[in-house]
Amino acid sequence: MTIYNAPARDLSFVVNELLNFEQHREELGFEDADPATISAIFEEAGKLASDVFHPINQSGDEQGCRLEDGEVFTPDGFKEAFKQYTDSGWGGLNAPEEYGGQGMPHTVSFLVSELFTGANHSFYMYPSLTHGAFGAIATWADEETKQLYLPKMVNCEWTGTMNLTESHAGTDLGMIRTKAIPQDNGKYRITGNKIFISCGEHQMGENIVHLVLAKLPDAPEGSRGISMFIVPKFLVGDDGTLGARNGVRCSSIEHKMGINASATCVLDFEDAEGFMIGKPNEGLKAMFTMMNSARLGVGIEGLGTAEVSYQNAVVYAKDRIQGKAVDGRKLPEKPADPIIHHPDVRRMLLGMRSFIEGARALAGYTALQIDISHCHPDEQARQNAEDFLGLMTPVVKGFFTDEGTAAANTAVQVYGGHGYIKEHGVEQFARDARISQIYEGTNGIQAMDLVGRKLGLNGGRAVMAYFQEVGALLKSAGDDEAMQPYTQPMAAALASLQKATQWFMQNAMQDPTNAGAGAVDFLRLFGIVAVGAMWVRMAQTCQKALADGSSDKAFYETKLSVGRFYMEHFVPEHTSLLARIETGSETMMGIAAEAF
Repeated sequence: MTIYNAPARDLSFVVNELLNFEQHREELGFEDADPATISAIFEEAGKLASDVFHPINQSGDEQGCRLEDGEVFTPDGFKEAFKQYTDSGWGGLNAPEEYGGQGMPHTVSFLVSELFTGANHSFYMYPSLTHGAFGAIATWADEETKQLYLPKMVNCEWTGTMNLTESHAGTDLGMIRTKAIPQDNGKYRITGNKIFISCGEHQMGENIVHLVLAKLPDAPEGSRGISMFIVPKFLVGDDGTLGARNGVRCSSIEHKMGINASATCVLDFEDAEGFMIGKPNEGLKAMFTMMNSARLGVGIEGLGTAEVSYQNAVVYAKDRIQGKAVDGRKLPEKPADPIIHHPDVRRMLLGMRSFIEGARALAGYTALQIDISHCHPDEQARQNAEDFLGLMTPVVKGFFTDEGTAAANTAVQVYGGHGYIKEHGVEQFARDARISQIYEGTNGIQAMDLVGRKLGLNGGRAVMAYFQEVGALLKSAGDDEAMQPYTQPMAAALASLQKATQWFMQNAMQDPTNAGAGAVDFLRLFGIVAVGAMWVRMAQTCQKALADGSSDKAFYETKLSVGRFYMEHFVPEHTSLLARIETGSETMMGIAAEAF
């Protein structure tokens, strides 16, 4: 049986100390989000995650979902846990109060989602998909539709999905075949088949609101001809009451490598009643509202997986007696010492932890930019935040999920042979983590988005602003000797990232395969620098707390040591990553396809 203890203290550190949300509270209009309230939210969410969601994680994986006559039933305990989630109001934490939400900032809700997805990845997919659908409807639907659907979705009484993929059309959505035929009453008849629909059918909510991409009869070819439709499981009357079952049915559920308690469905739409949201043939634009939110959410899945993997690896490393410590016996009364005293085990544990704490800080900083982009009174500040989010979304999704999967595999390695055995539970983390590198756009696609679109967008405005921001951060440390273990490695890494960016600007236009060849390495380099920059900020925050005589001395000193490990073990990768990028595509593309 695995364990999960919510890292509430570290979450409070990120929001209340590192980001100092208090200084933004009034300006952004979140008067209720004071430091005490924020800490209390993390504590209470942590209890739900640890005491309710995590205990059904392993059993949910073992039972999986079952399909009976088109109805999907989730594992034991899921429906009861879902009711606790909805009854206690967590679904509406950051939703607008006008729809029944609590109006808390994304800076808080984003990190709360780490607790829930870390405790039980499969379970949290049901509400997280709903939050994404809520956001798309809130952005693109007319006011009548918002009032009809959002008060029910705000706290997951009605859940939501997004329906993009078809068997022949994955990333290339322009190939979809699902049709939407206009009716005289202004609605549409939707016919087609969608696959890989997460949480597409279940019994935990009263209704499921499907957002479906389909094409009108006269639609242009390709992605320019996609529209988006609301297709509810049960038809919804004008007064919000539920009517007859709509023409959408789950014909099968996938038998997967992981996240077995999340129902991944094949959905058949047969003359299902739906209605358009957004404009005709602009459905992909509308769906990207949900997808961009989902990509950041998937990045948080990687962070949550890394945290739960680390926690269990630490418990095992402290308990497992094996071999004698090379620097002298720790437990001479026993035949061997705990493996946590072996340097290689320390290397694995600190690799996980230094990523986790740095990534958590970047997640919080990214969420703050969401709040600024929505709520800041200054237009330029909102634009700057939007630029940051566009640039950082593929980095968070790609780097966080790569490292989340690596952390899960590292936990298995710490356990050794026991990690490979199901009863210990950590092998589930490795299986569950793997999907996060794939869905919402594979990490290779995220890398191509970063290199192919985001670097040159608006004349490179976002990336140049980010380089200036990190450069100013390093400069702010000045000649502070205590900061040099952080600033010196980061200065070299930033220089490599700038050089790699310039290389793409000079070489990708003349040969696009150069962009494809180096994109994944570039995303990793960008991720290492972005997380490293947050470690510089954290080092400054910790040193100030120590200088001010904080009573929590051990917390800040330990964090400084963990940050130094990141600088010593992650950041040096910048040299090899740059070298790989600069080799270009000549060798890999020069081999004939027939030779593979």
